[in-house]
Formats: sequence, C-alpha cells, structure tokens
Amino acid sequence: MIQEEVFGRYLEALLVGDRRGCRAAVEETLQKGIPAISVYSHMIWPVMVEIERLSRAGRIDACQEHLATRINRTIVDQLQNKLPRRPSRGKKMVVCCAAEELQELGAQMMVDLFESDGWEVRFLGGGLTNDDILEYVNGYGPDLLVIYGTTPRQAPDVRRLIDTVRDVNAWPDMRIMVSGGLFNRAEGLWEEIGADAFAATAAEAIHVAAQENTIPGEERRTLNRRKRRRRDEEAEAAVGLEQEVVPFHGV
Repeated sequence: MIQEEVFGRYLEALLVGDRRGCRAAVEETLQKGIPAISVYSHMIWPVMVEIERLSRAGRIDACQEHLATRINRTIVDQLQNKLPRRPSRGKKMVVCCAAEELQELGAQMMVDLFESDGWEVRFLGGGLTNDDILEYVNGYGPDLLVIYGTTPRQAPDVRRLIDTVRDVNAWPDMRIMVSGGLFNRAEGLWEEIGADAFAATAAEAIHVAAQENTIPGEERRTLNRRKRRRRDEEAEAAVGLEQEVVPFHGV
C-alpha cells in the first residue's frame, strides 16, 4: 500500500514543480518493495485525478497543472520499463484521446498497463479527426477501441465516431470502451453515446476488457441496446407520470 504521508508529499512536490522531491517519493516507495504497477494504480493515477479535480475547481492555476502533468509523465516514462510483462493475449487495441495534457497522460498510462497485461496496443494520442481514427482502425483491425477523455464540446464528435463504426459495421466484433474526462463525471453518458463499456480507471479497464471477452459482440450490443431502450422507456414513463399528477388550474 502507498502510505498516505508519501502520497501527500508527492502531490505537494508536484504542485510546486519539485522534480527531485517527486522522484524521491517514488524511489522511496519502490525501495519498500511496492511494485511499479501499484505505483501506477495507487499513486500516479489518483494524483492525476486529484490534479484534474483541483484544476476544474480553480484551486490551482494553469502553470501548476502543466508542471504536475509534465512531471507525472516523466515519472511514468521511467516506470514503464519496470512493469511486469505477461504472455501475449493475442488481442489488439487502439487508444485515442482528447488532446489535453491530462487526458494524454491518462491514456498513456492505460496503454502501459494494457501492454503489461499482454495486449498489443497502438496509442494514437489526441488531435486526430474521426476519419483519421476510422482509417487507422480499418487497417489495424483491433479487438478493442478505447476513447479516453473528452470535454462537453467533444462529446458529439465521439458519438458520431461510434455511430459511424456501428453503421459501417466493418468491425462487428470490435468493442468500444470509454474512460476519463467527461465520461467519469457524467453518469450513464457511455451508454447514451453507444459505447460497449466504461471504466473509471486503467486497472478497471483491464478488468472490464477481460469480462467483455466472454460476451460475443452481437450479444453484447443487443444487451446494451436493451439497456438503453429500457432506460428511455423508464424516462418516458416518469414524464408521463409527472404530467398525470400535475393539477389542472382552470379559469
């Protein structure tokens, strides 16, 4: 386990841009026998989430956010080679993300952990158009497409990407998972835009991906469509009930 005191020290060093202090906190943790994968999941990832929360709340400025994110990325680059290497699962995935620094970092960590788990991964990063992504997916043929992080203004584009994948149906067995950014804050958004799965963290994403492997693609999409239809019917019923109980004030 990561000690709370070390976690707090690492976060404090991040916010003032103290690279040495951050490295010292990580090295101290590793020297205690805590594996690199735990540092990823229980130190770097939650600190990244906290940085994002502080930034959105206006409690840190843009410079602090950039300093923290750059240092985190440096630490992640150094830790990547210390992750375990499990046998190949014979599965391929593509990860794309929003162009923001924090989202790129989260996506990079997800890529590292999936590679450690035996997946063959291609990390496209952010800033690509839907056509770019579709063209790459068409050539690479992944089992899983992960869309990491988005903002409210980007959500319609993500929906269009997913709708196009479904309409084209060139990859009937490819699953689409979303995570990070707005998806972590807007409950149920992943279902509304037509994704197959959602994971709040990289560790959870690996678990969800393993579970989803046991469900055939068409059956999984049918289940998701039924969930969305049931939710829509419940919403319509609730609106109808509200209309029934609104008192009529005639003239």
